[in-house]
Amino acid sequence: MSERKQGRRSAEEAEHTKCEIMRVAADMFAEHGFEGVSLRNISEKAGVSHSLIRYHFGSKEKIWKEVTDAMDAFMQEYIVALMDDIPKHLNSANRAYQFLVRMNAFTLVIPQPIQFIADAVRVSNSELFEYFIATKDEFATMFDNLFDEYNQENPNNPINIWEMRWQMLQSAHAAVSLKPMLDETWPEYRNNPDKLLLKHWQLFSKNIAMQLHIPLNDHLNPESLDELLLPMANCATATTAETTPSEAALSSCSAAPKE
Repeated sequence: MSERKQGRRSAEEAEHTKCEIMRVAADMFAEHGFEGVSLRNISEKAGVSHSLIRYHFGSKEKIWKEVTDAMDAFMQEYIVALMDDIPKHLNSANRAYQFLVRMNAFTLVIPQPIQFIADAVRVSNSELFEYFIATKDEFATMFDNLFDEYNQENPNNPINIWEMRWQMLQSAHAAVSLKPMLDETWPEYRNNPDKLLLKHWQLFSKNIAMQLHIPLNDHLNPESLDELLLPMANCATATTAETTPSEAALSSCSAAPKE
């Protein structure tokens, strides 16, 4: 094998190892929080040496930031794809409704982003929260036009994009932080977590539909939240040994850090 091919293979293997470390770290941060995870925990779970993690990242904070960057990149890609998937012939109210409730379905099925946000708020290191929300304006501009169009067409019933986002955060976070209460609210589905999330989503859908004055026959009525997800989210919902819940969110694990 030539030196050039050997060098290329070594670089690819190094990048693969780095991405595997990030996938493991993402799941551990989501489950245990930033302060509940150490570099040694990550190295043991990933099956690599502590020194190798320090070589690739330097610190736990750097891993957290790179995971956050990758999640941001995937979320932005998902939002663009979702906006494109919503039928263009619908009026602005129905398009806004579909965007909000389908995005809510994504955050319920793939809770890692909301878990990261909640943890960033809790930890003593405020820099993490500031880092996480650094892209909030970038996210807003991605669907500004849709909500601007709605407000122009509905001057007597305007909506505030940040209030809508807050409602989505509330819904997504409640499903994670108050998960046992889902069983208490719908005991008949106690052993069916997918159905519990669907019932929770239906409350959000009804609330948004009411605010946007969406006719009942235009409400989305999926049998499963998976029906509302784009194909690109499929690998994030897989539970095989080869694919972790963070697979999709880290599909662009070499995303450039925020400035």
